[in-house]
Amino acid sequence: MLRFPNCKINIGLSVTRKREDGYHDIETVFYPLTGHNTPLRDVLEVVPAATTQLHMSGLAVAGSNEDNLVWRAYQLLKADFDDKVLPLDIYLHKVLPMGAGLGGGSADGAFLLKLLNDYCALGLSDEQLIGYALQLGSDCPFFILNTPQYATGRGEVMTGIALDLSGYSIQLICPGLHVATGKAFGMLTPAPAKCDLRQLATLPITEWKEHVVNDFEGPVFAQHPVLSNIKQQLYDQGALYASMSGSGSAIFGIFNKGMRATIQTSIPFGGFNID
Repeated sequence: MLRFPNCKINIGLSVTRKREDGYHDIETVFYPLTGHNTPLRDVLEVVPAATTQLHMSGLAVAGSNEDNLVWRAYQLLKADFDDKVLPLDIYLHKVLPMGAGLGGGSADGAFLLKLLNDYCALGLSDEQLIGYALQLGSDCPFFILNTPQYATGRGEVMTGIALDLSGYSIQLICPGLHVATGKAFGMLTPAPAKCDLRQLATLPITEWKEHVVNDFEGPVFAQHPVLSNIKQQLYDQGALYASMSGSGSAIFGIFNKGMRATIQTSIPFGGFNID
């Protein structure tokens, strides 16, 4: 059985409070980059095997296989459904860049939960799958639903939002910089959100630039000015809205259909167009 985990972008991201459990409360809109024409998708496959193994290809992933969210997702369901979750060869081909604020690893873990739910006929509801996904990471529950969501708490308290960007072109720039999420949170001072993102779908996209902000841009851009320059190039060449996704380092621009920017920068980067 095959699945194709996609990535997400954050449209607006406010860090509002540091919690007693060490996590932070946020407010954001998660928007999935999906569709058959989207070049940014991993490939995830399972086939029967004598013993369970995770096979990796594509982009190199730091850490051991045992630390990979795909492996951990398998172990979560194996622990509760040992008689149904049988040994498998799990193949993960990485295309989504890591450390970019796109949720690629989170998507892989969540997609394996959904894949095993179908493949092994576990009968789990979305709510139950979200519970397992939250054990993997704060971004993982979103990919169970994989539709535009206004998210609060750690990112797991979600409300669907009627946001459709299919009438626009999205240009995604992925510089060769890794921004550590934990370090990025440490550079922030939590504060109330400056914009009510629940109103995003009714706010004209031409006004987003004035109202919709990502709190991480200030400290991350100060450390990596090249990212600020990429964002400005997107605006200079016609972006209706441009922002960093998550804690970076990916920068995206939303354009009128068919438009895109030509980015010039001194560091290696990948460019992807979602039309």
